[in-house]
Amino acid sequence: MRQPELSTRQLRAFLALAEQRNFTRAAAQCHLSQPAFSALIRTLEDSLGARLFDRDTRRVVLTPEGELFDASARRLLEDMGTALLDLAEHVQLRKGRVRVAALPSLAAGWLPGVFAEFMQMAPGIRVDLKDALSDACIAMLRAGDVDFALAATGADTSAQGDLRARRLCADNFHLVCRADHPLANETRLTARKLAPWPFIQMARNSSVRQALDAALHPMRMNAVFEVEHLATVTGLVEAGLGISVVPALTLFHFRREGIVTRPLALPGLKRTLYLVQRREGSLSVAAQALADLVVARLGALKIG
Repeated sequence: MRQPELSTRQLRAFLALAEQRNFTRAAAQCHLSQPAFSALIRTLEDSLGARLFDRDTRRVVLTPEGELFDASARRLLEDMGTALLDLAEHVQLRKGRVRVAALPSLAAGWLPGVFAEFMQMAPGIRVDLKDALSDACIAMLRAGDVDFALAATGADTSAQGDLRARRLCADNFHLVCRADHPLANETRLTARKLAPWPFIQMARNSSVRQALDAALHPMRMNAVFEVEHLATVTGLVEAGLGISVVPALTLFHFRREGIVTRPLALPGLKRTLYLVQRREGSLSVAAQALADLVVARLGALKIG
């Protein structure tokens, strides 16, 4: 059986007549002429296949079917009002949720300031953050666990790919070493000058390591440690156990007395950062607003 199609206009007209029990007053309440109002009630009854009102020259009363429909009509209008209010709150950034996956170096250093700005602008929006390496960020995006990712890979952005990426910036690299290390005052840093010294590597699946290996190939560093976290690199460098090379956006880890950071201009040594989202479907209003803010703030950032 085909379901009848009802409009909020019909429902409001029905409830007005059920309350007023008078066509003239109900039509005025709905800002309609009496003929137009009568036609609206007649169309509603035809759609439902039931007479909802008994009317004569003296009175209008609900039929048994009208009594039954009264509660449903009120509930339908209330649900519609709730749905429209909920949608309006999402659209106006008063309510909602945004899920972001980001590289740890962004999640710990630069991104919190952007989140703070966004949450001040839209305090009703909840922001969820997953900090992970690039491959894990992309996997979460593909699984639908996050709305967009900030990663050092654009993944497959071909026409056949399931993702699309927007290039944000290129992150330059710096040498980090102790202030008393000979390289701290070296006039011109080169890969060959770094190669003999004990070196602290990041894990092989990190974007930092991948960028460094690609730029130095086939040269190998004198690796003495291979670690997962930049905080560990900081501690090892501070203890004089080696030097390292890290992106500019991670330098907040190394702002310590006794540690020196120096720009390292090696051919091809850059880490490109992307905002990645699924190709199919749009971001929610809240997610798009945060993505736009990320693009604006990172694009304005001086990275050197």
